[in-house]
Amino acid sequence: MGFLDRFENGVERAVNNAFARAFKSELKPVELSSALRRELDDRAAVVGRDRTVVPNEFTIELSTADYDQVEAWGAEAMADEFAATVTEHAASQRYAFVGPVTVSFSENVEQEAGRFRVHSATVRGAVAPATSQPPSARHPLLDIDGQRYLLTGPVTIIGRGSEADIIVDDPGVSRRHLEIRVTPDGVIASDLGSTNGLYVEGHQVPAATLLDGNTLTIGRTRILFWTGPEPDPDA
Repeated sequence: MGFLDRFENGVERAVNNAFARAFKSELKPVELSSALRRELDDRAAVVGRDRTVVPNEFTIELSTADYDQVEAWGAEAMADEFAATVTEHAASQRYAFVGPVTVSFSENVEQEAGRFRVHSATVRGAVAPATSQPPSARHPLLDIDGQRYLLTGPVTIIGRGSEADIIVDDPGVSRRHLEIRVTPDGVIASDLGSTNGLYVEGHQVPAATLLDGNTLTIGRTRILFWTGPEPDPDA
């Protein structure tokens, strides 16, 4: 259930009460969520069979008063919720991203209170949320404790630090723990000199060429690797 749906099913009362106090202009998060979803639909571009690419970076332009209130209320938490809304909508419409989804807020001193604009861009990154596009040898899929990422760049760094492409909240994971490199000869996982090492199928290794369905472990975090459809357990 997405951010907008949760508003409409109970959370709306608590958050909208806060916004009613914060936004004298009566700007509502639900309006921003709807605008982001419309932006996805309006900017969707068909680039191949069963592949429709949509923007992944969004900026919501607000008046000074509304921008200040968003900052006071908690801009980072709001941005994360809106990014989740965008990702969920993309999955429901079978859209694909080419990079991570981000939402930010900007201030326009000439903007009228209660009005806003949404700007978007398609920016390629090392990873993207896995939505409709199936994994392949060129764009493998990682499942990290239930979160799925499509590798859209040649090199992906996984670790606990903010500089990593995929950040893992695990004290047993180093800041830059693991590199996944997509090459013409295969996908290579390499330990980056971490404290606790890299395990592939339960064996500690400095590096390994990954096979479809391999399980990697760093710290207490399990990573599943796929280049094709997952097998049907009922088959």
